[in-house]
Amino acid sequence: MAKTATLYRMVMPDHVCPFGRRALDLLRRHGFAVEDRHLTTRAEVDAFKAEHGVRTTPQTFIDGQRIGGHDDLRRFFGLKVADPRATTYAPVAAIFGMAAAIALAASHSAFGDALTMRAGEWFVGIAMCLLSLQKLRDIDGFANGFLGYDLLAQRVVRYAWVYPWAEGLAGVLMIAGALLWIAIPVALVIGTVGAVSVVKAVYIDKRSLKCACVGGNSNVPLGFVSLTENLLMVAMALWMLVRI
Repeated sequence: MAKTATLYRMVMPDHVCPFGRRALDLLRRHGFAVEDRHLTTRAEVDAFKAEHGVRTTPQTFIDGQRIGGHDDLRRFFGLKVADPRATTYAPVAAIFGMAAAIALAASHSAFGDALTMRAGEWFVGIAMCLLSLQKLRDIDGFANGFLGYDLLAQRVVRYAWVYPWAEGLAGVLMIAGALLWIAIPVALVIGTVGAVSVVKAVYIDKRSLKCACVGGNSNVPLGFVSLTENLLMVAMALWMLVRI
């Protein structure tokens, strides 16, 4: 006998609920024939919520039993539900992974070989640019987190708003191999101050803080990720100082 489910979801002229679409896809992938009932007006949505005593849509019913919303449906199928407050390194892994892929691709295109010394230099420069971009997406949010541990920013508050631009500038110049007399000291200063600040906050003062390295409101803990970012900048600056 075919498995059946009834799904109530918002499908309005100006809004189609993404979680409703995801719930529909989830049910179908688990072999359910779905009676897909659309709530097409705000009045219909409000009436449905009042009738069933729920606060959100979509809502799924299986064998007459209300399962709940999209997350409840995932739990019903034994699937993991992400906790938005949970610690995660996914943003950092994505940034460094994409930086490495771009650097290898550029090296292959330029030299016919992905594994070159220039690819390593580009990797660091591209990573700096991507990290800078994340900070600039919400520079005030970044600054609020950064002021919690950076030693220079705590003395010169405006430095918290300068840092993302300085990191991006140094990254771009390092990728280009141009104006290194600007890129090297900038990277050395912000990288060294950043590394010392992280070591003091995390490993000496034993403080539990969120890392501002990928922008404001991240769930990445302050520690080896931010320390790695800063040490990479210092190492790249020293390498280019030797190379020029």
